[in-house]
Amino acid sequence: MNNQNDIVPFYGATQGFENAGQQGFSTEDILWAVGIWSVILTLSPVIVFYMLMVA
Repeated sequence: MNNQNDIVPFYGATQGFENAGQQGFSTEDILWAVGIWSVILTLSPVIVFYMLMVA
C-alpha cells in the first residue's frame, strides 16, 4: 500500500511567492524595467546601422 508520508515536499517552488498578495510595482521593478528598456533603445540604432552597413 502506498504511504504518502515518505514524499519529500519541494520547497523551491514557493520561494518566489512570499509577496504574492502585494499590489503594484516596487521601486526595484521599475528600475529594472527602465534599465532593460534603456539598453534596448540604446542598442537598437547601433544594430540597425550595423545591419545596413554589413548587409
